[in-house]
Amino acid sequence: MPIHLVADSTSDIEQDRAAQAGVTIVPLTVDFGGQTYLDGVDLDNKTFYAKLASSSVLPKTSTPSIEAFREAYEQAIENGATGILSVHISGALSGTINTATLAAQQLAEDRAAHGKPEVPIKLVDSRTVSAGFGYPVLLAAQRAKDGASLDELAAFVQHISESSKTLFLLDTLEYLQKGGRIGAAQAVLGTMLSIKPILGIKDGLVVPIERVRTRNKALARVGELVHAIGPIEYMALASSDDGAAADLLEVVRPVYDGHIEMFKLGAVVGTHAGPHAAGLFIMPKE
Repeated sequence: MPIHLVADSTSDIEQDRAAQAGVTIVPLTVDFGGQTYLDGVDLDNKTFYAKLASSSVLPKTSTPSIEAFREAYEQAIENGATGILSVHISGALSGTINTATLAAQQLAEDRAAHGKPEVPIKLVDSRTVSAGFGYPVLLAAQRAKDGASLDELAAFVQHISESSKTLFLLDTLEYLQKGGRIGAAQAVLGTMLSIKPILGIKDGLVVPIERVRTRNKALARVGELVHAIGPIEYMALASSDDGAAADLLEVVRPVYDGHIEMFKLGAVVGTHAGPHAAGLFIMPKE
């Protein structure tokens, strides 16, 4: 078996898609008023947003357990993996990679204590979220099947994740603010949650790119920003619903006619992004 890929559910790679690609997804959890669900397992996209709309309280999210990561790594090793690449949401937004790191360390120590051969586990902080690392993970999984080494795959995912440009629009900043993930974008808030800023990710944090008054103007500006990037190597679009995706596609297609990999924003990311949200993750050609 080649190098095996592991990612957490904030990659927004759906379970069926991950299985087909040969990627293990370790789900985060979402709590709705004391009822706990596994992201992408117990809650699919439509079910989550329906619950979000009807809930009077913002759901709470939490990282997977150390045991969940250990189980994923041990299963990959039992299936013959010669190495594992574990890729995760920005450490500035979530403690998920810290938990994964502890799991990898504990497993390595236990294997050494029992005289079992070392199976290297390399962890990557993607410094981004959703399709920003979900798409690189899928691309890396194919490269793993073609025989790429662990170091080559880690460098590939790290390069795309760190070099890609992120542009996303939220219907409201309310969820990002309540979830405490607003980061530097707090500067654009003031007392006006009704503005439609174009947001991005820098140094692993959510940051404002431009402040726009209406959604239509924000969408038009995204099209201009995509055009300004120049030649594009990869592009992915993640959305909470088909309507939000269609809005972005309408302004992007006139300036970019290449392949766009489509993702759905899952429950954990959706808790902070809210409904009718969509984002682009773009890797410029070098």
